[in-house]
Amino acid sequence: DVVASMSGIDFLRKMFAGELPHATMMQQVGLTGGSAEPGLVVFTAVPGPEHYNPIGSVHAGFTATLLDSAMGCAVQSMLPQGRLYITLEFKVTLIKAVTRDTGEVRAEGRALNVGRRVGTAEGRLIDAGGRLLAHATTTCLVFEADAR
Repeated sequence: DVVASMSGIDFLRKMFAGELPHATMMQQVGLTGGSAEPGLVVFTAVPGPEHYNPIGSVHAGFTATLLDSAMGCAVQSMLPQGRLYITLEFKVTLIKAVTRDTGEVRAEGRALNVGRRVGTAEGRLIDAGGRLLAHATTTCLVFEADAR
């Protein structure tokens, strides 16, 4: 109800300002910060050993979670009051391995098109040196808050 009571960008700005809570899932990826502007949302996190898979690198779920969140919120940042979104599908392409030595990573989500029923966005995960670690795309369903 809180999300639906304000525009998407207003909700996101309050969330990043600490006035509203982040999704609890973001605790799992070690969120360190972020920002929101219309059509652009950024999340930062530091991968650690708690994110490792059995083969000694950061699990792809870490990358997927950050990119899904950044892209979906980029769509949300374009929505007026009373409109919500949900991810319908997303695709992630992993470019470089992420380890605890990678340091802080930046997930950038950019809205490509947000219409009455569908929103699309792209995302990039980059390291502090600007190297591309992964990229992604998403399609989101946009709907009236009272339709859920």
